[in-house]
Amino acid sequence: MIIKEAEFVISSDDVGKCPKTKLPEYAFIGRSNVGKSSLINMLTGHNFLAKVSGKPGKTRLINHFLINKEWYMVDLPGYGFAHASKTDKEKWELFIRKYLAQRENLYCIFVLIDSRHEPQKIDLEFMQWLGENEIPFVIVFTKTDKLKKMKLSGFMQEYADKLMEYWEQIPEMFVSSSETGAGREEILAFIERVNKM
Repeated sequence: MIIKEAEFVISSDDVGKCPKTKLPEYAFIGRSNVGKSSLINMLTGHNFLAKVSGKPGKTRLINHFLINKEWYMVDLPGYGFAHASKTDKEKWELFIRKYLAQRENLYCIFVLIDSRHEPQKIDLEFMQWLGENEIPFVIVFTKTDKLKKMKLSGFMQEYADKLMEYWEQIPEMFVSSSETGAGREEILAFIERVNKM
């Protein structure tokens, strides 16, 4: 897939304020500071499309980006941000889950996992929730340029083994790096394939 055009459309604090559209949407979510905005910028080839911050918890709204006027990338707030108040955490979690469960044109969730850390309970519980609610998702391992190939392979196997404790079949997995561009073609090819289906 060639991305010819990518434009920011709207930031929403409620699912009811999201674009009224039937175009396919692909949402990106993960723990705070996992690299969602960087991945979106890498995939679209626009360095400043999604705002990147060294501070965790920067994305606090649902951000819609229209791609080639045919489908949307959606940057969701990260979960597990330790420095947010309990009230803010509950508010964010409620409106994110509402979006994920109610958005009819949401084709797939990209759950981002930092490849430098062993399987985290918060990620596994979130994926379990997606499965229980029959929301399709795939896994994207980020920051893989920080690991040697052998270590990355072992990490992915560890993750697959952990998932197989709860799942009969594990979701599709992608390896990515916003620094090297790894995974770009594979992820865009996946989106193109789903769009055609």
